[in-house]
Amino acid sequence: MGKHQKRISVPNSWQVSKKSNKWVTSTRPGPHHKEQSIPLAVVLRDMLGIVDNRAEAKRVLSEGKVLVDGVVRKDLRFPIGLLDVVSIPDEDVSYRVLLDRKGRLELHKLEDSDVNKLCRINGKTVIKNGVIQLNLSDGSNVVGSNDYNTKDSIILSLPDKNVLKHIKYEVGNLAMIVGGRHTGEIGTIKEINTVRSSRNNTVSISGDYDFETIEDYVVVIGENEPEIKLGGEAVE
Repeated sequence: MGKHQKRISVPNSWQVSKKSNKWVTSTRPGPHHKEQSIPLAVVLRDMLGIVDNRAEAKRVLSEGKVLVDGVVRKDLRFPIGLLDVVSIPDEDVSYRVLLDRKGRLELHKLEDSDVNKLCRINGKTVIKNGVIQLNLSDGSNVVGSNDYNTKDSIILSLPDKNVLKHIKYEVGNLAMIVGGRHTGEIGTIKEINTVRSSRNNTVSISGDYDFETIEDYVVVIGENEPEIKLGGEAVE
Protein backbone atom coordinates (compact mmCIF):
# COMPACT_ATOMS: atom_id res chain seq x y z
CA MET A 1 0.00 0.00 0.00
CA GLY A 2 1.44 3.39 -1.00
CA LYS A 3 1.92 6.39 1.25
CA HIS A 4 -0.47 8.46 -0.84
CA GLN A 5 -3.65 7.98 -2.79
CA LYS A 6 -5.68 10.18 -5.08
CA ARG A 7 -8.16 12.39 -3.25
CA ILE A 8 -10.87 11.63 -5.80
CA SER A 9 -10.85 7.97 -4.67
CA VAL A 10 -10.76 8.37 -0.88
CA PRO A 11 -13.31 6.32 1.10
CA ASN A 12 -16.74 7.87 1.59
CA SER A 13 -16.09 7.92 5.35
CA TRP A 14 -13.53 10.75 4.92
CA GLN A 15 -14.75 14.33 5.26
CA VAL A 16 -12.13 15.95 3.03
CA SER A 17 -12.20 17.95 -0.16
CA LYS A 18 -11.71 15.62 -3.11
CA LYS A 19 -10.64 18.24 -5.65
CA SER A 20 -8.43 20.72 -3.77
CA ASN A 21 -5.30 18.64 -4.49
CA LYS A 22 -4.55 15.51 -6.45
CA TRP A 23 -2.99 13.43 -3.67
CA VAL A 24 -3.64 12.77 0.03
CA THR A 25 -1.96 10.68 2.72
CA SER A 26 -3.25 7.11 2.93
CA THR A 27 -3.77 5.02 6.04
CA ARG A 28 -1.26 2.41 7.15
CA PRO A 29 -2.53 -1.13 7.88
CA GLY A 30 -3.53 -1.16 11.53
CA PRO A 31 -6.39 -1.53 14.00
CA HIS A 32 -9.13 -0.32 11.62
CA HIS A 33 -10.12 -1.27 8.08
CA LYS A 34 -9.00 1.21 5.40
CA GLU A 35 -12.59 1.99 4.38
CA GLN A 36 -13.54 2.80 7.98
CA SER A 37 -10.54 4.86 9.10
CA ILE A 38 -8.72 8.08 8.31
CA PRO A 39 -4.97 8.82 8.72
CA LEU A 40 -3.90 10.87 11.71
CA ALA A 41 -2.25 13.50 9.49
CA VAL A 42 -5.56 14.16 7.73
CA VAL A 43 -7.37 14.38 11.09
CA LEU A 44 -4.95 17.08 12.28
CA ARG A 45 -4.87 19.07 9.03
CA ASP A 46 -8.25 18.68 7.33
CA MET A 47 -10.60 17.97 10.25
CA LEU A 48 -9.12 19.83 13.23
CA GLY A 49 -7.18 22.46 11.28
CA ILE A 50 -4.39 22.66 13.87
CA VAL A 51 -1.68 22.27 11.20
CA ASP A 52 -1.51 23.62 7.66
CA ASN A 53 0.39 20.87 5.92
CA ARG A 54 1.92 17.41 6.20
CA ALA A 55 5.30 18.76 7.36
CA GLU A 56 3.72 20.58 10.30
CA ALA A 57 1.72 17.48 11.19
CA LYS A 58 4.92 15.41 11.15
CA ARG A 59 6.62 17.86 13.53
CA VAL A 60 3.67 17.96 15.96
CA LEU A 61 3.47 14.17 16.05
CA SER A 62 7.23 13.73 16.44
CA GLU A 63 7.07 15.91 19.56
CA GLY A 64 4.53 13.52 21.10
CA LYS A 65 1.75 16.10 21.29
CA VAL A 66 -1.08 13.86 20.06
CA LEU A 67 -2.53 10.85 21.86
CA VAL A 68 -4.86 8.21 20.47
CA ASP A 69 -6.68 6.26 23.19
CA GLY A 70 -4.20 7.67 25.70
CA VAL A 71 -1.12 6.48 23.79
CA VAL A 72 1.31 8.82 22.01
CA ARG A 73 1.18 8.23 18.26
CA LYS A 74 3.89 9.59 15.94
CA ASP A 75 2.87 7.95 12.68
CA LEU A 76 1.28 10.29 10.12
CA ARG A 77 -0.56 7.35 8.57
CA PHE A 78 -1.87 5.79 11.79
CA PRO A 79 -5.54 4.86 11.14
CA ILE A 80 -8.15 6.62 13.28
CA GLY A 81 -11.52 4.86 13.38
CA LEU A 82 -14.92 4.69 15.03
CA LEU A 83 -14.99 5.33 18.81
CA ASP A 84 -11.27 6.19 19.01
CA VAL A 85 -10.37 9.06 21.35
CA VAL A 86 -7.93 11.65 19.99
CA SER A 87 -6.40 13.90 22.66
CA ILE A 88 -4.18 16.99 22.48
CA PRO A 89 -2.87 17.53 26.05
CA ASP A 90 -1.31 20.95 25.32
CA GLU A 91 -4.77 22.29 24.47
CA ASP A 92 -6.51 20.19 27.14
CA VAL A 93 -8.99 18.85 24.63
CA SER A 94 -10.16 15.41 23.49
CA TYR A 95 -12.38 14.22 20.67
CA ARG A 96 -14.32 11.01 20.11
CA VAL A 97 -14.69 9.64 16.57
CA LEU A 98 -18.32 8.96 15.63
CA LEU A 99 -20.34 8.50 12.45
CA ASP A 100 -22.82 10.96 11.02
CA ARG A 101 -26.01 9.92 9.24
CA LYS A 102 -24.13 9.65 5.94
CA GLY A 103 -21.57 7.21 7.32
CA ARG A 104 -18.77 9.79 7.49
CA LEU A 105 -16.30 9.89 10.37
CA GLU A 106 -16.53 13.04 12.47
CA LEU A 107 -14.96 14.32 15.68
CA HIS A 108 -17.02 15.21 18.74
CA LYS A 109 -15.46 17.32 21.46
CA LEU A 110 -15.42 15.70 24.91
CA GLU A 111 -15.47 17.00 28.45
CA ASP A 112 -12.13 16.71 30.26
CA SER A 113 -13.43 13.98 32.56
CA ASP A 114 -14.82 11.81 29.75
CA VAL A 115 -11.79 9.74 28.78
CA ASN A 116 -13.23 6.22 28.68
CA LYS A 117 -13.65 4.18 25.52
CA LEU A 118 -16.35 1.80 24.34
CA CYS A 119 -15.43 -1.28 22.30
CA ARG A 120 -17.48 -4.12 20.88
CA ILE A 121 -16.29 -7.69 21.44
CA ASN A 122 -15.80 -9.16 17.97
CA GLY A 123 -14.42 -12.49 19.12
CA LYS A 124 -12.87 -14.55 21.91
CA THR A 125 -9.65 -16.55 21.93
CA VAL A 126 -8.29 -19.08 24.41
CA ILE A 127 -4.61 -18.37 25.07
CA LYS A 128 -1.97 -19.89 27.35
CA ASN A 129 -3.20 -21.57 30.56
CA GLY A 130 -6.81 -21.44 29.33
CA VAL A 131 -7.10 -17.66 29.74
CA ILE A 132 -9.91 -16.04 27.73
CA GLN A 133 -8.81 -13.15 25.53
CA LEU A 134 -11.37 -10.69 24.17
CA ASN A 135 -10.77 -9.47 20.62
CA LEU A 136 -12.10 -5.93 20.36
CA SER A 137 -13.42 -3.77 17.54
CA ASP A 138 -10.42 -1.40 17.70
CA GLY A 139 -7.98 -4.23 17.00
CA SER A 140 -6.78 -4.55 20.59
CA ASN A 141 -7.15 -7.48 22.99
CA VAL A 142 -7.89 -7.63 26.72
CA VAL A 143 -8.10 -10.51 29.16
CA GLY A 144 -11.66 -11.47 30.07
CA SER A 145 -13.73 -14.50 30.99
CA ASN A 146 -16.62 -16.57 29.68
CA ASP A 147 -18.99 -14.03 31.24
CA TYR A 148 -18.37 -11.97 28.10
CA ASN A 149 -19.95 -12.88 24.77
CA THR A 150 -19.31 -11.74 21.22
CA LYS A 151 -21.38 -8.68 20.26
CA ASP A 152 -21.31 -7.49 23.90
CA SER A 153 -19.62 -4.14 24.58
CA ILE A 154 -17.20 -3.08 27.29
CA ILE A 155 -16.13 0.28 28.67
CA LEU A 156 -12.35 0.64 29.00
CA SER A 157 -10.29 3.11 30.99
CA LEU A 158 -7.56 4.93 29.07
CA PRO A 159 -4.70 4.41 28.56
CA ASP A 160 -4.42 1.24 30.69
CA LYS A 161 -7.54 -0.39 29.16
CA ASN A 162 -8.98 -1.87 32.33
CA VAL A 163 -12.56 -3.09 31.94
CA LEU A 164 -14.87 -0.71 33.81
CA LYS A 165 -18.25 -1.98 32.69
CA HIS A 166 -19.79 -4.82 30.70
CA ILE A 167 -22.84 -4.12 28.50
CA LYS A 168 -24.66 -7.17 27.20
CA TYR A 169 -25.95 -7.54 23.69
CA GLU A 170 -29.56 -8.28 24.55
CA VAL A 171 -33.11 -7.10 24.06
CA GLY A 172 -33.88 -3.86 25.90
CA ASN A 173 -30.41 -2.31 25.70
CA LEU A 174 -29.46 0.76 23.69
CA ALA A 175 -27.60 0.33 20.42
CA MET A 176 -25.88 2.52 17.85
CA ILE A 177 -26.04 1.60 14.16
CA VAL A 178 -22.66 1.75 12.40
CA GLY A 179 -23.53 0.65 8.87
CA GLY A 180 -26.26 0.56 6.25
CA ARG A 181 -29.00 3.09 5.58
CA HIS A 182 -29.56 3.74 9.32
CA THR A 183 -25.92 4.61 10.13
CA GLY A 184 -25.57 6.93 13.11
CA GLU A 185 -29.04 6.24 14.53
CA ILE A 186 -29.61 5.14 18.13
CA GLY A 187 -32.43 3.00 19.42
CA THR A 188 -33.45 0.17 21.73
CA ILE A 189 -32.99 -3.45 20.71
CA LYS A 190 -36.52 -4.76 20.28
CA GLU A 191 -35.78 -8.24 18.92
CA ILE A 192 -32.77 -10.31 17.83
CA ASN A 193 -33.63 -12.62 14.95
CA THR A 194 -31.30 -15.60 14.50
CA VAL A 195 -31.25 -16.91 10.94
CA ARG A 196 -30.33 -20.57 10.54
CA SER A 197 -28.57 -20.16 7.22
CA SER A 198 -25.63 -18.32 5.67
CA ARG A 199 -27.64 -15.09 5.72
CA ASN A 200 -26.96 -12.44 8.36
CA ASN A 201 -28.84 -12.40 11.65
CA THR A 202 -31.07 -9.35 11.91
CA VAL A 203 -31.99 -7.00 14.74
CA SER A 204 -35.19 -5.00 15.18
CA ILE A 205 -34.54 -1.52 16.58
CA SER A 206 -37.08 0.80 18.19
CA GLY A 207 -36.32 4.53 18.22
CA ASP A 208 -38.00 7.50 16.59
CA TYR A 209 -39.46 4.77 14.38
CA ASP A 210 -38.96 1.00 14.11
CA PHE A 211 -36.54 -0.51 11.63
CA GLU A 212 -34.49 -3.64 11.03
CA THR A 213 -30.78 -3.98 10.31
CA ILE A 214 -28.19 -6.74 10.24
CA GLU A 215 -26.44 -7.80 13.43
CA ASP A 216 -22.96 -6.72 12.30
CA TYR A 217 -24.14 -3.09 12.16
CA VAL A 218 -25.27 -3.01 15.80
CA VAL A 219 -23.05 -1.79 18.65
CA VAL A 220 -24.51 -1.84 22.16
CA ILE A 221 -23.78 1.45 23.94
CA GLY A 222 -25.71 1.21 27.22
CA GLU A 223 -28.71 -0.08 29.07
CA ASN A 224 -31.04 2.86 29.69
CA GLU A 225 -28.61 5.64 28.78
CA PRO A 226 -25.44 5.70 26.63
CA GLU A 227 -22.32 4.88 28.65
CA ILE A 228 -20.23 7.28 26.60
CA LYS A 229 -20.91 10.83 25.53
CA LEU A 230 -22.32 10.91 22.01
CA GLY A 231 -23.69 14.40 21.62
CA GLY A 232 -20.63 16.60 22.05
CA GLU A 233 -19.88 19.53 19.78
CA ALA A 234 -19.03 18.19 16.32
CA VAL A 235 -15.99 19.61 14.54
CA GLU A 236 -17.07 21.08 11.21
